[in-house]
Amino acid sequence: MTWLILAFLSAALLGCYDTLKKVALKDNAVMPVLFFNTFFSSLIFLPLIILSGTTDVLDDSIFHVGSGGWEMHKYIVLKAILVLSSWILGYFAMKNLPLTIVGPINATRPVMVLVGALLVFGERLNGWQWAGVLMAILSYFLLRKSGKKEGIDFRHDKWIYMTIGAAVLGAVSGLYDKYLMAPEGQGGVGLDRMMVQSWFTIYQCVMMVILLMVMWLPKYHTTTPFHWSWAIIGVSIFLSAADFMYFYSLSIPEAMISVVSMVRRGSVIVSFIFGVMLFHEKNLRAKALDLALMLLGLVFLYIGSE
Repeated sequence: MTWLILAFLSAALLGCYDTLKKVALKDNAVMPVLFFNTFFSSLIFLPLIILSGTTDVLDDSIFHVGSGGWEMHKYIVLKAILVLSSWILGYFAMKNLPLTIVGPINATRPVMVLVGALLVFGERLNGWQWAGVLMAILSYFLLRKSGKKEGIDFRHDKWIYMTIGAAVLGAVSGLYDKYLMAPEGQGGVGLDRMMVQSWFTIYQCVMMVILLMVMWLPKYHTTTPFHWSWAIIGVSIFLSAADFMYFYSLSIPEAMISVVSMVRRGSVIVSFIFGVMLFHEKNLRAKALDLALMLLGLVFLYIGSE
């Protein structure tokens, strides 16, 4: 059950990450915020890459970064593209939508992962786990009603479509993670988990430098100005810690990506609480019902995974 505990820890950290992301994006330019997030995350992992490659200090530790050539790194580059694409859509949506709307929509991402896990990896869920998934689906439809009360039309709002796009790309990335981490004998690539997390962070930072120069710098005078927020560093720290727990969980052979993905979306509980406390968001009673269904679904998943 170690993999499940790690998934729950990742969820708690991810909820703090979502909250700090909302703070960092308040009246701020999206692209520079995202660049600095990837930059500070790179600073966290770069020393681990250097120490692992030049010394034996981290040998046999959970922080050791494996090495490999282009045959391995090409998979990690694709991982970086998937995640960064999801983040760009998600950051713009997060800036323009209530946290108590974005969180529950993201929480439906595991349903997409579930379908992929059933089709690609042959994972099978028991009755308890299926009940948890169905509650997640129901909570999404209830959330649409909550959004309408705040003037958000799920069918015509571009920020909603960006949130959904980010969720779809995130689900594809989650399935891809399982493929990267699974041993070759089980149809995967068998990459070292720290190698994946460390290097995809570096590649993301390089990609963001290019995107910043092409998409934001030429017209920054006419767009939302950038201002520094200390929450940006917090975003990088909490995301790096959450992903560390996530990749560690997936590296355990008996881990089920369909369950890990669902549990990780429990971060919505943390972000919902902060949405109430810090941002004083509206229509909380209806949203609380959505949240309760999600929470009950997580309980069912936990029972079914014991």
